[in-house]
Amino acid sequence: MSGREPQPDLFGGGSHDDTAAPASAAASDPPGRGRAVKGGVAPQPVDTGLTALAARLPSTVRFGTSTWSFPGWAGIVYGGDYDEAKLARDGLAAYARHPLLRAVGVDRSFYAPLNAPTLERMAAAVPGDFRFLMKAHAALTTPKSARRPAFLQGAPEAFLDADYATRVVVDPARRLLGEKLGVVLFQFSPLGERVLRHRALLLERLGAFLAALPRGVTYACEWRDAAMLGPDYHATLAASGAVHGLCAHPRMPPVDEQCGDAGVALAGPSAGPLVIRWLLRRDRGYDEARAEYAPFDELCDPDPAVRGRIAALLSAAAAGGREAILIVNNKAEGSAPLSIAALAEQMVR
Repeated sequence: MSGREPQPDLFGGGSHDDTAAPASAAASDPPGRGRAVKGGVAPQPVDTGLTALAARLPSTVRFGTSTWSFPGWAGIVYGGDYDEAKLARDGLAAYARHPLLRAVGVDRSFYAPLNAPTLERMAAAVPGDFRFLMKAHAALTTPKSARRPAFLQGAPEAFLDADYATRVVVDPARRLLGEKLGVVLFQFSPLGERVLRHRALLLERLGAFLAALPRGVTYACEWRDAAMLGPDYHATLAASGAVHGLCAHPRMPPVDEQCGDAGVALAGPSAGPLVIRWLLRRDRGYDEARAEYAPFDELCDPDPAVRGRIAALLSAAAAGGREAILIVNNKAEGSAPLSIAALAEQMVR
């Protein structure tokens, strides 16, 4: 299903996204390589305790953060003080030297597709065992009748358009990132009651969309409407080999409850990877958390209950031989790398 045919004006009505677009979202990086070289970004010196901790974790579990360009991570991930622009361009190689960070979430691709030089630079900056979770362009998950955010002005109408997804997102990423492309994630912002009244039709379209995408890539769907979950939804994903993206977010049930009665998230090695994003406390909004937690250099607001749920899911997946990728946002507890270290400690205990 290409999605080029006219779409019924059903799917829309909710606010679009739960994050604000970065100022540089629509800009493409100039050509270049992002390797850590002289004049680049220095990694934080090796911490033998973290290295030993990483060695005790299951090799099938990868941790990462939502992007890497945070100056507050000096002394945690980076071995010096660098501004956000410098880290965005040259920090990935240093980030990938951290013993616990074997993945990263690419949020900026939600706001505008990444160009070839950017993808090439990302691939060159990280080792072969590293994985990217790339968010698909928001045009793919924005219904035609929804209010379009400013960053989508001028973008094509491409809701569940498999041709657009293949040309603009999937093919460039799998060609230039290769095996380092771990997941392509489709984030659906709140769709509103009007959409949910036509949930069966939406699931039908979603199934056709996923079935038309290129094989050999892991696709995950992440929602902000709990009503989308259910056995029929999980069956729709399973039919095409896609997975549900579990997310710790106030609009959704707890992560382990999103798995479904059949334990869908822990179905064993034949299933797709377990994908989890730990985004936000249940009692916080993004703007509030950003203001309270910046510069993201300490655990300001530990959330042991969510941490325990996520640790249990990851451990169960590993015990069943299933790959897993966890992406953590600074707004979860205050500092994503420190949240990952605390979670890793809990897992090995």
